[in-house]
Amino acid sequence: MKRTLNPIIYAIPIIAILAGCLAIPSPASQPEPTPTPAPTPTPIVIVATPTPLPPELAATDVEEQLIINVYQRVSPAVVHITSRAIALDFFWGPIPQEGTGSGFIIDKEGHIVTNHHVIEGAESIEVTLADGTVAPAKIVGTDPYNDLAVIKIDVPPDKLHPVELGSSSDLRVGQRAIAIGNPFGLDRTLTVGVISSLGRIIEREGERALGELIQTDAAINPGNSGGPLLDSHGRVIGVNTAIKSPVGASVGIGFAVPVDTVKRVVPELIAKGHYAHPWLGIWAYSITPALAKGLNLPVDRGLLLAQLYQGGPADRAGLRGGNRRVRVGNYIVLAGGDIITAINGTEVKSMEELTVYLETKTKVGQVVELTVLRDGQRMTVKVKLGERPES
Repeated sequence: MKRTLNPIIYAIPIIAILAGCLAIPSPASQPEPTPTPAPTPTPIVIVATPTPLPPELAATDVEEQLIINVYQRVSPAVVHITSRAIALDFFWGPIPQEGTGSGFIIDKEGHIVTNHHVIEGAESIEVTLADGTVAPAKIVGTDPYNDLAVIKIDVPPDKLHPVELGSSSDLRVGQRAIAIGNPFGLDRTLTVGVISSLGRIIEREGERALGELIQTDAAINPGNSGGPLLDSHGRVIGVNTAIKSPVGASVGIGFAVPVDTVKRVVPELIAKGHYAHPWLGIWAYSITPALAKGLNLPVDRGLLLAQLYQGGPADRAGLRGGNRRVRVGNYIVLAGGDIITAINGTEVKSMEELTVYLETKTKVGQVVELTVLRDGQRMTVKVKLGERPES
């Protein structure tokens, strides 16, 4: 028998469900729920831990502190020098002239080292100290050849802060070089660079070559002359003296007189007012391959003696100068003299090299041994050095 589903049976549950839905109160009629307290926020503590500097930045900081320290210690020893002179114009009228430069204090007695060209021809000299004190200065001694001079001021010792002199015999290319001076009148300006070369010889118009100079790329400008060149410890290693520049300002090629020269010359300037320069009493040609070929010389390097100063050291020692005139190219030279190839076993190739050797390695009255070629024969001649005349 086929059973038929009663639709009423299925309708009952549906009606019940609908009734239940209708019994759910609306949101507006629901009671407000009790708010749950918000959790108290946990305090966040930030600990500021400094981040270590990278090694290269830390090194930079050390470098800065080193240079700052050098400047603070040494700049009080650097002085501003003003020299005044009177020149004459075309109509012989007086024209006041003024020049400025630098210098540095070397003792508590008021001695100051500077360049000869800073005070050359000065009728009055004025020195300004780091604290602003202005004092007149007098010239103690000068050495034009080494471009050095010593002046002196009379002020209380507590105003004087001497520098420490270092050594230039052990310098190396690449070492730090620190210059302090008054470029263009800007007091106690610091510039930093490195030692670019050593043993430089530069020619000076109308004067003997200046030798054994320190070359640096630390900026040196007009007014820096006479100021100190320092090492990383603040010790003086040179006296800034010249620049090589087509524009008259720093292009990174500056020169300083080595401090070993200062230590040799300055005591003599203080004691005697001048420095006695060793002298052989010769005038010679620097032999070149072209000169050697033109005169058929046995060597292509060395010094060919042309003339000897009568009664001078070389003349007294029996050396011989030229005895005939010979044309070599466009020049007339004195030939036939002795050839000097070495002094005290050190080879010499030019008059500049010989002059620098005499200045840096010998003293007046010292006996030196010259290696000489005469008529093709090698011989040694001992010469007692004299003092070079001023003229």
